[in-house]
Amino acid sequence: MERDLVEYIVKSLVDEPDAVDIKVIEGEKSTILELKVAEADIGKVIGKNGRIARAIRTILSACANAQSKRVILEILD
Repeated sequence: MERDLVEYIVKSLVDEPDAVDIKVIEGEKSTILELKVAEADIGKVIGKNGRIARAIRTILSACANAQSKRVILEILD
């Protein structure tokens, strides 16, 4: 569910939605989402001073807390 949420948000932001790739790593107590986008779109996902990335992480955290989970979003370049 978290993967689908992040994928929807990120694909709405970028110019090349086909280049969006999310890898899910399940752990005992947490889940890590590794996000890769096209090099030209990395700034659109991070935003000025990291505001968009922080907003995505906040939404993701709220969704995960409702299910008593911990989800970490890593943006890879």
